[in-house]
Amino acid sequence: MSVFFDSPISEDLVAAGDAELLLTNIGISDGISTKDSSDYRQLLAAVHDVAEHILQLPDYVAPIDTQMYPRRQVRRPSRSEQDYGNAWAHKFHIAGSPAGELLRGKTVCLKDNIAVAGVPQFFGTDAIPPWTPEADATVVRRALDAGADVVGTTICENFCNSTSSFTSAQGTVHNPYVLGYSAGGSTSGGAAVVGGGLVDIAIGADQGGSIRVPSSFCGCVGLKPTHGLVPYTGISSGDAINDHAGPLARSVRDVALCLDAISGRDDYDDRTLGAPLHSSTQYTPGLSGCVKGLRIGLLKEGFEHRLVNEHVRATVLSAALSFERLGATVNEVSLPLHLEGPAVWTIQQRIAGTLGMMGFAHGRRGLFSTAYEATRQPWTNESFKKLFPSTKNTMINGLSLMQNYPGLYAKTMNLAQQLRDAYEKLFKEYDLIIMPTTPFVAPPNVDWERGDPPIEALKPSMGITINTAIFNVTGHPAMSLPVGFAPSSADADVRLPVGLQIVGGLWQEQQILNAGLAWESANDWKEIGSASTREQKASLKL
Repeated sequence: MSVFFDSPISEDLVAAGDAELLLTNIGISDGISTKDSSDYRQLLAAVHDVAEHILQLPDYVAPIDTQMYPRRQVRRPSRSEQDYGNAWAHKFHIAGSPAGELLRGKTVCLKDNIAVAGVPQFFGTDAIPPWTPEADATVVRRALDAGADVVGTTICENFCNSTSSFTSAQGTVHNPYVLGYSAGGSTSGGAAVVGGGLVDIAIGADQGGSIRVPSSFCGCVGLKPTHGLVPYTGISSGDAINDHAGPLARSVRDVALCLDAISGRDDYDDRTLGAPLHSSTQYTPGLSGCVKGLRIGLLKEGFEHRLVNEHVRATVLSAALSFERLGATVNEVSLPLHLEGPAVWTIQQRIAGTLGMMGFAHGRRGLFSTAYEATRQPWTNESFKKLFPSTKNTMINGLSLMQNYPGLYAKTMNLAQQLRDAYEKLFKEYDLIIMPTTPFVAPPNVDWERGDPPIEALKPSMGITINTAIFNVTGHPAMSLPVGFAPSSADADVRLPVGLQIVGGLWQEQQILNAGLAWESANDWKEIGSASTREQKASLKL
C-alpha cells in the first residue's frame, strides 16, 4: 500500500463510478460490486495523488557541460542556407574536444530525433510544436568527446515513419545525385548532406531501414549495428526492440571511426547491457581490408524477390562476386524464413509503435524526454489530422491489432526469435550474408499535399524494406555499401546509386567493416554503371 494512503486523499480527482467506467472500456461491465465501489474510488484517488506528487518533483536529466561544449549560432536555416531542398532542421556549431582523437577534424550532423540541449526538435512533424531538449543524447556527447564538430540537425521523416523523403512537415529532401528523386528515409537529410559531400558523418537511427535505405539511395556507407551496441539515450524512440543508432559516411573507415567513438555500454540504457565497455572497441585499428578465407552467402530470397529490379539485382550480384576475386568463398544460400521478415516486423512495429506514440511504452530502464512526452500528449483531432498518412496508418493499425488480436504480439515476438535463431544457425556456416539493400534505386519524390489520397502518399515507400526490416527484428548488424549505379524505373536515362547489404552474426561488426573496406579498396563504385542509357548507346555507336 502506498504511504500516501495514510495522507488525506483528494477524492475530487476521481468521480464516483470512474473505476467502473475504466473497466467498462475493456469489456468488464460487472467487475465491482456496489458495496465495494467507494473503496475502489478511494484507492484510485490515492494513486492519482501519487501521480500528482511525481509530476511535481524536479525531473532528472543527464548532465551536460555547455561550458566545454557551448552551442553557437543555433538557427533554423533560411532558404539560402538549405541544401538538397530542405535537408537541415537546425544549423549550429559545437566544437569537439581538443583532446579528442578519433573524430578530430570530422564534421558530424545528427538526425532530428537525436537530442541536443538547447536545440529545438521537430521529429519531422508539425502536428505538435517543437520541443527543446535539456540534455544531449549519449551519442552526441561521445562524438564531441572524440573531437568531432557537430554542425547541425538534419531532417527526419514524419515521426520517423517513412522511407520516403517527402513526408516531413519541414519540407522535401532531394537526392544529392538527381534533384527530384528520393533521398530515402527516415534519415533523409543526413544521407543527403553526407552523400553530397557537405558533411563527413551523420548519426542516424534505424528501426526498419532508416539508416540503410537512405544510404543506399544516396551513395553512403550506412551501418545499423547489433541491437544495443550504440546507446539510444536521448533519441526519440519508436520501439525499444527496433531501436538502433549508427553512422552514415562516404567511406567504411569513417563509419568505423564513428562506431568506435559512439558505441559501448551506457549506464542509462538497458539495451546496451550486453555491449562492450565504451572506448574498448577497436573497429578502426582492426580494419584489415582482407576477406581471404571468408565464407560469404548470397541470399537467394534477398535477390529473387519479385520486387527486386533486374538492374539492381545484376549490379549487386556483380559486386558480390568481386569478393570471390579478393579471396573469399561465395555461394548462394537459402533461408525461406527471410520472406516472413516483413510480416513479423509489421505487426511488431505497429503494436509497439502505437503504444509509444500514445505514451504507453513501458518496461525499459533509461532516461526519457519528458518534454517530448508532454508535448505530444494527449492526441487531439487537430494534432492527428496534421500527421502524414504513414504515421496515421501506424496508429490506426496498432489500435485495431490490439483490439482484435489479443496475444498476437506475443506470437509475433516468438516468430522474431525464430528468425533470429535461424540466422544465427546460418552464421555458423557463413561469415557474412549479402543481398540488395533496397529492391530498386531511389524513386521520384511525390509532391504530396494534405488532402491527397493516403494510398498515393504511401506508394513510393511500399516494398523498400523487404531486405532491411527483418534485421531490426533480429538485431543483427547490417551495412549498406554503395556498389554502382542503376537506371531509374521512372527514367532510364537517370542513374542512381545502388546499395549492397552486408549482414553479419550478432556483434560481428568487425567482419562487416573489413569486407566493406576490401570491396571499397578494390573498386571505384562511382565508375560502375554511371553512364546513362543514352550515353551508353552513343558510345556503342562510336
